[in-house]
Order: sequence, then structure tokens, then C-alpha cells
Amino acid sequence: METYLYIALFSPLVGSLFAGLFGNSERKVFTGVVTSMLLGVSMISSLILLNYIFVTSDIIHVKLMDWIVIGNINIPYGFVVDHVSVVMMVVVTIVSTMVHIHSIGYMDHDRSFNRFFSYLSAFVFSMMVLVMSDNFLGLFIGWEGVGLCSWLLIGFWYHKKDQPTTKDIYNSPYSTLSPYSSISPSYAANEAFIMNRVADLGMLVGIFLIYWNIGSLQYDIVFDKIGELNSMTVVLIACTLFIGAMGKSAQFPFNTWLANAMEGPTPVSALIHAATMVTAGVYLIVRANEIFTVVPEVGYFIASLGAFVAFGAATMALVATNMKKIIAYSTLSQLGYMFVAGGLGAYWVALFHLATHAFFKSVLFLGAGNVMHATNDEINIKKMGGLYKHMKSTAIIMIIASVALSGIYPFAGFFSKDLILEVAFGTHSYILWTVLWITAGLTAFYSFRLIMYVFFGKENYDKEKVHPHETYAFVIASMAPLAILAMIAGFFKDSYVKLVTNTLPKLNIHVSPETVNILIAITSFIALGGIAFAVFVFIKKGGYFSDKLQNRFYFKTLANQYYMPHLIDKLINKPYLKLSKYCFKVIDSKIIDAIVDTIATTIYKGGENSRIMQTANLSTALKWMTFGLVAFIVFVVVYLNLIVRG
Repeated sequence: METYLYIALFSPLVGSLFAGLFGNSERKVFTGVVTSMLLGVSMISSLILLNYIFVTSDIIHVKLMDWIVIGNINIPYGFVVDHVSVVMMVVVTIVSTMVHIHSIGYMDHDRSFNRFFSYLSAFVFSMMVLVMSDNFLGLFIGWEGVGLCSWLLIGFWYHKKDQPTTKDIYNSPYSTLSPYSSISPSYAANEAFIMNRVADLGMLVGIFLIYWNIGSLQYDIVFDKIGELNSMTVVLIACTLFIGAMGKSAQFPFNTWLANAMEGPTPVSALIHAATMVTAGVYLIVRANEIFTVVPEVGYFIASLGAFVAFGAATMALVATNMKKIIAYSTLSQLGYMFVAGGLGAYWVALFHLATHAFFKSVLFLGAGNVMHATNDEINIKKMGGLYKHMKSTAIIMIIASVALSGIYPFAGFFSKDLILEVAFGTHSYILWTVLWITAGLTAFYSFRLIMYVFFGKENYDKEKVHPHETYAFVIASMAPLAILAMIAGFFKDSYVKLVTNTLPKLNIHVSPETVNILIAITSFIALGGIAFAVFVFIKKGGYFSDKLQNRFYFKTLANQYYMPHLIDKLINKPYLKLSKYCFKVIDSKIIDAIVDTIATTIYKGGENSRIMQTANLSTALKWMTFGLVAFIVFVVVYLNLIVRG
């Protein structure tokens, strides 16, 4: 089985290196085919490992090498496939394989086709390192690798020019109503990279604290000894690790980069939001569950923040017209659900929702890519409409994914989302339950608002310039398995629970079957109500928000993402830029440069003045030699005299 572990881990790396060989060459389709095949090999290996661990319950552990050995410091570099990591491996490889296949069609005419697949496979490899590492430092390497690859892919179209900032919400790159996801791909990539580096500093501090207090970074050793530390130390470790998770999973206040990351190619969005990057933060909480279990007060803070983000992101999606940003806010909202589950101690529920969410969210993004290709890269849902008759396959698959996202039985989202609500209610977190219940209704509404605007109603696109058409058959085929999993994954719940509770604690909540049925009924009611409201209002009015309403303060607040990008720009970016200019002009130029220049000038002038001794005249040389000898004798006499007197 160790062979399958290595195959699953290193196949994406081989694909990345292979595609990288042709990075500067013209588009070669075989680079996409080869990388997709290697991802398929990784997926099959992961499924074999899943079956083996499910049947035998054995844990596969390999030690690659002794990485850092200095004195008493010994940090090995190894990988583990257990009941938790194997679930993540399967989710990552299934979604990534389908995204790779889809990308062959989506990036068909892109001049940097080969380079794209090199970055994409490297992204998956980094995520596999993160998931499969057996220690926190190995996880951190994968963590940073994911961050680097996201920077490369979000800024993939770096040649696009910056868009000017404006107060017009229909053209401002900060607004969800504009056709711009961010100021530019380069800006979005840098924002994501820098914002995550700030959060990663917190995680790095947590790793240092773990090693300082325990003397190891191996998961099994850390989890065995964490209970021996004093509570304040554990709180600090948990908080600093969670800061890292907040950055990767875009939790408040590190959330603004996620929507702006839509500047990258759409398959990248599917990968970031479904299989890699943002799920890493949730995985960290799940993997380090034994640390967070010791300090439940930190867990409740995580749950509260998750509920806050879930609701806030859902409200922003209500008014957005930028198709990719609507789906991005949906991701942010669902991540909030996962953190609620993790914060309340239901780690296996958080991981279950992560898995089901990956399937239907990847379908939504890939479907959005199909729609954009069919409409000349249009991204405003109000400029679409009536596309169902032109793109039936894409429409049906996206409707399936939207139903799953809404949490309607028997789709996958129903099973995982209802479990989170049940956990919130069963742990007596009634405020959190209420917030999540309302959010469930909002989710259903904005999901079908998007569907109605895009596929039904009046054709609002320019028919002379836009000729909608369905994408390649193989692209649709790549989406089909994900859509099927979005429908049936929930039925594997019992098998999943049997598997992961060998490693994760099975939270015992006391809710009677009658109460559970009532909770399911009222959650389904608000979700179905949200869908019905979205459909009937669109049929009756052809839209949702009147011009008068769109001029209201609260509408503009939601459209401007609660003015968070504006606040960050005003309170952080611009002051930091002014400080940087001041440091350059005053500290760097007038102080540091002046000191360096003074040293250089002094040495130069000293050399110039010393040239008088080098005249090539024998008489002058003898004079200097005599002077030096006399000076040396005087020095020796004075020195010896001082010693004798002392």
C-alpha cells in the first residue's frame, strides 16, 4: 500500500514538471491530456487506499527522510494516510481530475495553455502534501505551496490592466455589481498572497509554540502530550493556529481576497473553492481537533465567527450580479457552516460538509465557465437570460448543483447541512442555529436567483455579438461525475461516519428523533421557500430589486461588500503606502544611504591621501620606513613602561 501512497502523492508533481517543460512553447494539447491522466492515476490510487483503510482500518505511515537533525532537534519528513487524510485525498483528486479535463476545453485558445497546466498540477501536489503530512511542519510546507500556486493562478492573466477605483457601484472593482472581480489579476493575486502571509505568521507562531513546549511536531506525539500543558499555553496554540486557518479559509477579517480571486481562470476558481486552498483551513481545524477539544472556549469563538461569516456572505450574494462572485460568496458562507461544526466539536460533520460541498461547488464554477465561454466572457447575470435552450446540459447540471447547495433532499447538501444545524441545536447554541437557519433560506434564494437570470426569462445579451452554444461534449462529461456525486454522496453518510470516527471524536448530542424530524422539516421549509420565492418573483417581475431599492443605503452597502475593501484601502493600504514613501525618502535615502556613502567616501579619500607614500622614490620610501620604525620603537617603550608600572 505504500506504493499507492507515493503514486497518489507524486503523480501531480510529475504532471506539473512535464507540463513545465513546455511552458514557453505554443499550446500543446497533450500537456493537458498527460496531466489529466496523471491526476486520474492519483485519484485511482487514493480510491484504492480509501477501500483498504475502510476494510482493514490500518493506518499507512511512511518516513521519507530525516529532514532537520541539529543537536536535540529531530524533525523527520513523512506522510500518513489515515481515516481523515484519505477522505481529503479522495475529494481533492476527484475534483482536481475533473477540473483538469474541463480545463482542456476552457483554456483551448489560451496562449499560455501549457504553463496553466503546470501551475494547476503543482497546486494539487501542494494540497496533497498538506493533507498527507504527518507533522505540522510538513503541513506548513504544503500550506505555503498552496499559497504560492494560488498566487500564480489568480494572477495568471497578469497582462490585464488595472481598473480605476470609482464610487459608481456598477463599475467599481470593489462592487459585486461591476464586471470586474478586482482591480486587476495582479492586484488580486498579490492581495491573496499578502493577506494569507499575514495570517500564516499566526500559524507559524503556533507551530513554534508547539515545538517549544512539546519538543516535537509529529501529530501523534503532539496530541498525546497536549493535555499536559497549562490551559493558557493551549489557548495560545489554538488561537494562533486558527489565525492561519482564518486566512486560508477567508474568514473575517481576511475574507476580501476570496471574491477578488475570481480574476483567475474559472477552473482555478473551481479548484480553489472546492478542493484546495480554502478547504485547507477547515482541514487544519479537523486535523488538530485534539488541541481544540482541550479549549472549548476557543471552539465556541470559532463557531460564532463561522456563523457570522455564513450570514454576512449570504447577504452579499443576494444583490450581486457578478456571476463568479455570487458563487464565491456561496463558498464563503458554506465555509462558515463548516467552522460552526468544527467549533462545536463536530469535526466529522465539518469534514462531511467539506466533501459534499466540494462536489456541487466545483460543478457551479465549471458551469459558470461554460456560460462565460458561450457569452463572450460575459459575467453580469442581468446580461444573460434564456440560455437554457442553448445550453441544456450545462443548465441541468448547474440546477442539480444549486439544489444540492440549497440543502434539498435527497441531494448531498441536505445530509451535511442539516447535520450542522442539528449539532448547533443539540449543543444548545440556539443563536447559532437561528443564524444558520436564516442563512439556509438566503442560500436557496440567491442560488436560484442566479439560475433564473442566466437560463430563463428574456434574452438580454447582444444577439449580434453573442451566439450562445453548448461547450465540448468531453467538458460536459467531466462535470457529470461531480453532479452525480452532488446527488448521491449523502447516502454514503453511514459508511463515512464508520470510517472517520476511528480517528475523529463522535460528538454525542441528545436530540430526540421527533425533534430532529421537526428541525429537518423547518430547514427544508425555509430552503424550499427560498427557491419558490426566487422562481415566482422572477416569473412575475423578471427581476428582483427595483431601481428605487437599488438606491437605498443598505443595498449599496451589500453591493460594496459592507465597504470592507474601501476600509482596508483607506485604513491600511494608503497609510502603508505613505509610510513606505516616507521611509524611502527619509530613512533609506537620507540616513542609511548617507551612512553608506560616508563610509565609502571616507575610505576613498583615505586612499587618495595615502597615495603620497607611494611615489616610487627610494629616498621617500626610506624616510617612511625610518618613521615607521621609530614609531614602533616608541610604542613598544611606552607599552613596556606601562606594564612595569602596573
